[in-house]
Amino acid sequence: MNILDKIAARKREEVAFLKEEVPAESLQLLPHFNRRCISLKENLKNSSTGIIAEFKRRSPSHPEINLEADAATVTAGYETAGASGISVLTDEEFFGGSLDDLAIARETVKLPLLRKDFMIDEYQIIEAKAMGADVILLIAAILKPDEIKTLSKKAKDLGLEVLLEVHNEEELKNAIFDTVDMIGVNNRNLKTFEVDLQTSKDLAEKIPNQFVKISESGISETSAITELQKSGFKGFLIGGNFMKTEDPGKSASEFIQKLK
Repeated sequence: MNILDKIAARKREEVAFLKEEVPAESLQLLPHFNRRCISLKENLKNSSTGIIAEFKRRSPSHPEINLEADAATVTAGYETAGASGISVLTDEEFFGGSLDDLAIARETVKLPLLRKDFMIDEYQIIEAKAMGADVILLIAAILKPDEIKTLSKKAKDLGLEVLLEVHNEEELKNAIFDTVDMIGVNNRNLKTFEVDLQTSKDLAEKIPNQFVKISESGISETSAITELQKSGFKGFLIGGNFMKTEDPGKSASEFIQKLK
């Protein structure tokens, strides 16, 4: 069992518990549930840099990125830096995040917010909307094609955009639906944790042009973005490179200024 399978199994237990504790009907009464979402897709299309800055405290491969990070401070810094959107990790056990971080980010910034978690149930999509997300992440490696179709349709019904994450051509071929807005290529091998940007370049031409292309993981130099832009990528998700510094917002600002 690789780390992704382990996380997905734990997530199923979490969701079953939460459904009992906080019924979906209660989530739908929260103020943000009826809020009109901000489009990350359009922001990326109209951006020359396309940075999606990520808020995360740790990960399975890096257990101590920035454990004391404050969601309001960091996300405000990202917005000031000129990010096109912000990704917020909401998984607690493996990434040190929470839905509170997402809610705090929503109260802090006006940028589109991606709820980054391991989505396996429609309940989590209702949660995401209720807590202020604009976009949800679906990971092809832990979902069957019919699950991707069902979950992405639910997201669209609620006005959310959908970012589908793939790791290889097989996942891509089995997961292309009209209810997906953006396709992200994760450059990290989930079995070895090794990162190779060539993964994005190899898959770029296989992603239909109807989808905004996003490259994820392992991007630490502006030169890498320049190269990936040549392959048609409009979005670049960067987390650890900013979060490992004392001032993630400042780091993001310096990075984005170099790109302009």
